[in-house]
Amino acid sequence: MPFIVQKDESVGKNLVQMLRSRKELCPETVLQYVKNSKGEEKKYDTYTYRDVYGKVIEFACALKNLGIKRGDKVGLISDNRREWLITDFAVLSLGASDVPRGCDSMGTEIRFILNFVECQVCFFENQKQLSKVLEKIEEVPSLKKAVLFEKADESVFQLAESKGITVINFAELEESGKKASLEEKNAVEHEIDLTSGSDLATIIFTSGTTGTPKGVMLTHDNYIAQCEVVNSVLTYVKPGDKWLSVLPVWHAFERTINYLIISLKNGIIYSKPIGSVMLEDMAALKPETMCGVPRLWESMAQAFFRAMKKKGGVTLALFNAAVSTGKAYSRAKELVFGLVCRYQKRSRILDFMAGILPFIILTPANALFELIIFKKIRAKFGGHMKYAISGGGSLQPETDAFFHAINFKLLEGYGITEAAPVLSVRSPEKPRSGCVGEIYPSAKIKVVAMEDGEPAGTEPLPPGRQGLILAYGRQIMKGYYKRDDLTAKVINSGWLNTGDIGMMTYDNEIKISGRAKDTIVLLGGENIEPLSIEQAICASSYVETAVLQGQDQKYIAALIVPAKEAVIEYASENNIAYETYDSLLEANEIQELFRHEIDSRISAENGFRTCERIYKFVLLGKSFEQGKEINAKMEVMRHKVAKIYQKQIVSMF
Repeated sequence: MPFIVQKDESVGKNLVQMLRSRKELCPETVLQYVKNSKGEEKKYDTYTYRDVYGKVIEFACALKNLGIKRGDKVGLISDNRREWLITDFAVLSLGASDVPRGCDSMGTEIRFILNFVECQVCFFENQKQLSKVLEKIEEVPSLKKAVLFEKADESVFQLAESKGITVINFAELEESGKKASLEEKNAVEHEIDLTSGSDLATIIFTSGTTGTPKGVMLTHDNYIAQCEVVNSVLTYVKPGDKWLSVLPVWHAFERTINYLIISLKNGIIYSKPIGSVMLEDMAALKPETMCGVPRLWESMAQAFFRAMKKKGGVTLALFNAAVSTGKAYSRAKELVFGLVCRYQKRSRILDFMAGILPFIILTPANALFELIIFKKIRAKFGGHMKYAISGGGSLQPETDAFFHAINFKLLEGYGITEAAPVLSVRSPEKPRSGCVGEIYPSAKIKVVAMEDGEPAGTEPLPPGRQGLILAYGRQIMKGYYKRDDLTAKVINSGWLNTGDIGMMTYDNEIKISGRAKDTIVLLGGENIEPLSIEQAICASSYVETAVLQGQDQKYIAALIVPAKEAVIEYASENNIAYETYDSLLEANEIQELFRHEIDSRISAENGFRTCERIYKFVLLGKSFEQGKEINAKMEVMRHKVAKIYQKQIVSMF
């Protein structure tokens, strides 16, 4: 059943108007929670909507004096922090747009992007990020001014000056903005109202999973379309609720979440995706919700299992029994309450009959485990968490099942940068496993027949039929910056080719099967979708990452990054002697362990075809690194993996 939509007209026509309206509607609600680094007694500084809006207007005055004007492209190379939001809204206030990137980006990427959009002014988190540009400043001839969020050595100022770049401290600009006159502030307010929904807000360069980054142009209305209906989707969230923010804000997912938070009159707790930091912030500020990429949720689930395994004995046995019971209870509950994904027509009566007996039998045991185990696990998230959202990639079924088992409401969503990005999310009232939720109210989706990754028709396929996912609506991008040729390839009559393969259910939900361009075609002509196979392999506690290979080959092979701690622990428990970790991975016992883990999951019994069997594999001794083999969304960049591990890939064929 689709979301019941009620549009919030108070958000205005552009993003800064939305912030202004929240300043007027809830001036004393806290928007930003920032860890205090000054050694003062209070651990967190807080900034209300009134505070933040005032700082935005003042900072916009300072940026106007710096020369930033309507139509300019301003670089923003930084991770998530208080200053990022201030800068973003100040730039937008002047009718300019920002071009963000994260601190994990390589110098070549940053220089390419800043040069491509001809940035004259760029914000950098610290001197390290600025240095990535200064080392080959001739590649960015347009850049004239750099603003640093953090203090830098005097030598950096001198080096930049010698290369024709003026460096300014963010704090100095903030101070100058405080001196702005009422006339200057009114001029900025007037400029805000001149910005229309169709005006450019940002250019987000894609993470490069398929080669050279492309600049996705997103308008104010692309975001406003999502903000004005979010109340109809996240129905549990109330004004004043707090979101723990741990993802890179330059990426489309977290960027949109920041705007949705403001639309909902909520607050942002700035944290980091590091267990100890997150847990401290959760315990102190007790957030009601948060977003995370699948790898974050997987690592959390694995951390609970590792902690219990270390305790061993009765504690481990009780924990395993609780999780097993929780999973079985959850499956029975789905059958009883109609929470099973319907890829074909199902009888609700038969589902109910199949689930009611185990549901009744398991209810007392599940209630006991809820009291003595599940409640304590959820308390680790601060005790106030209503639900969380997983996005930016595909959630492992095992991870999904674990959070269902402990009664933690994890809602998987789906989106793409070119759609700004939210296209679907599971309903908080009826969250169904095995899909990425209902179509978001501001979007339209259809699944069409495909050929070689391209649409082979325009008529939507019926539920349960796999095809190419197309998206339509106000949130679809304006196009790729300076690349009309690429834009024409993905947008036809307003419909965006997402490049994703999937199917619709009878409940207006989407299931993602893989990427059209990731399809592996074997010599025998068999088409292999690697995503589901990789997910099945990664369900093993001994596997961190798996990447399938086999294009134009006779069979499928895999590069596998083992979970190092688990493998070492296995070696210790089984008295396997070794000198180095690399030599351990070559040991017969470890090779046999991984062969069993793979074969037990990729089998006919689990629904996999013979051609999908993994015939050979190579164990890699090092985890994939962000910026090297994986991007900011923690997605594997297959083209880079193929290049880096060419020797290992050749050895498998």
